[in-house]
Amino acid sequence: MIKIGHKIPDLELNAYAEGQVKEIRLSDFAGKWLVVVFYPADFTFVCPTELEELAKLYPKFQAEDAEVLSVSTDTVYVHKAWHDHSPAIKKIRFPMVADPAGTMSREFGVYIESEGLALRGSFVIDPDGILRAYEVHDNSIGRSMGELLRKLQAAKFVREHGGEVCPASWQPGSETLKPSLDLVGKI
Repeated sequence: MIKIGHKIPDLELNAYAEGQVKEIRLSDFAGKWLVVVFYPADFTFVCPTELEELAKLYPKFQAEDAEVLSVSTDTVYVHKAWHDHSPAIKKIRFPMVADPAGTMSREFGVYIESEGLALRGSFVIDPDGILRAYEVHDNSIGRSMGELLRKLQAAKFVREHGGEVCPASWQPGSETLKPSLDLVGKI
């Protein structure tokens, strides 16, 4: 499993995007922020609520110079069928990655071997391919894509403003902190 501060592997997978089946490599996104959102399966209950929210926020992710990938262990043909069938999923403009062998899910540490599905995992990767943030939890709990956007914005801010850090619930434009070595040992 990849860890914070480590480079992600350069995997090659199929994705359903822009009405087509495409082959993508994670290295295709080098130089951009990359947000990877794993979910258990197409045609389920919680997943479309998350992906519809992500589709609505996608322009804001793009404004942060980020690409979004959604990933499940379904095939690209199941992604296409879901996209064609569901009004919520029709709104998706980002690539829907197919991981039927669980390769990517295993690399990111979200694969459930006994079920052949992925946990709900969200990963923020910097333009150098380094993992900066992630969240993984039970499949019965839906995520806030607004919070994922905030995490991306905080990671970008820290990268662009060396020496500054973001406090709890930081929002763009809010005050940040500049740790001082003068305080070390005095706390």
